[in-house]
Amino acid sequence: MSIFVFGVLFLLLFAGFSIALSLGISSTAALYYFTNIPLTAIPQKIYTNLDTFPLLAVPFFILASNIFAVGGVADRIIRLSNTMFGHVHGGLAISGVAACALFAAVSGSSPATVVAIGGIMIPAMIRAGYGRSYAVGSMATAGALGIMIPPSIPMVLYGFATNESVGKLFLAGVLPGIFQATALALVCYVVARRANYQRDPAATWGERWAAVKYAAPSMLLPTVIIGGIYSGVFTPTEAAAVAVLVGIVVGMFIHRELALKDFPRIFIETGKTSAMLMFIITMAQLFAFVLTIEQIPHAIASAVVSVASEPWMILLLINFILLLAGDFMDPAPIILIMAPIFHPIAKAVGIDPIHLGIIMTMNMEIGLITPPVGLNLYVASGIAEMPLYTVMRAAAPWIVVQCVVLAVVTYWPDLSLFLPTLLYK
Repeated sequence: MSIFVFGVLFLLLFAGFSIALSLGISSTAALYYFTNIPLTAIPQKIYTNLDTFPLLAVPFFILASNIFAVGGVADRIIRLSNTMFGHVHGGLAISGVAACALFAAVSGSSPATVVAIGGIMIPAMIRAGYGRSYAVGSMATAGALGIMIPPSIPMVLYGFATNESVGKLFLAGVLPGIFQATALALVCYVVARRANYQRDPAATWGERWAAVKYAAPSMLLPTVIIGGIYSGVFTPTEAAAVAVLVGIVVGMFIHRELALKDFPRIFIETGKTSAMLMFIITMAQLFAFVLTIEQIPHAIASAVVSVASEPWMILLLINFILLLAGDFMDPAPIILIMAPIFHPIAKAVGIDPIHLGIIMTMNMEIGLITPPVGLNLYVASGIAEMPLYTVMRAAAPWIVVQCVVLAVVTYWPDLSLFLPTLLYK
């Protein structure tokens, strides 16, 4: 059955079917031809997959991200970043990286970060005399921070698939996210200095303080989410609902840039994205059910352990598989299919499952900026009006750095585990 289910899956994918349909059709065909399970059990399984409290966080975080994207958050974060970094070599690009990191803390979505920050910063850098390739490459890759720095939808999905604490995962992503942003900013500085791009005059401390006050309400969301979760006021799922409320209050009554007429568009976009993700989630869970019946995860785990018995070798193999999968699939199905397979392997050889979650999330970041399915590349290509292949070449220096950062995070687990260990001791 395993050869059949994977064969049908890849055949449908290469035929152009969506990942959700491919997973659903291959799973249904396998259940029909190779088991005695009645097909009436499939709707029950689909309902059971969706009837779980942690999944409520997904549509709520998507809604909060859309509210903040409309409510003037991006402009304020960019102004703050420019006053802090605009005077150094590559200041606009470094400001863009910093803005992506800050916006990631309120969005949880990588493409949303590229649209909100890259949509402003890429044209601004081009007008300031920066190379078009430099501008689009830096923002396409920095936007991937949207799923590393909490809140993060892929982390919610990993926690759902493995029953690990989403709160611990959010904490574990903070330091690797900051480290990654610093590495990307360093590349921006080195490339800009070699190209001798112009620098803006240094902002005064008064201008910087004004920018901090201007952006302070925008940064209320991550403060509420992180503070509320770790003070025990609410769970990560409840935090997603609180994020929506905070977004509405900030956008309508503090920034005054969010109006009632914006809500129909916000709800439509949220509905479309949520429906797509939920469809993928339930089909991936159905596919995982079929794999479990066939004991494929156990077979894969045994094969991996027999080939690579040492933890460092297993981590290397996991990274290779995830990087390869990220080139052809979206993050959600990869996490939902691979996490239940890699999770027991990691625990068996002493790899912390929270650390594994950060490794998987970072691999998903790189998948978003590598062809042929690198969504961030398509978004940046549309913003800059550049061919996809040109955008891919432009992003190459930052992609290489992302891979180096992945290696550091993989083999330096304390970077991920320091904060969870400190606060959950």
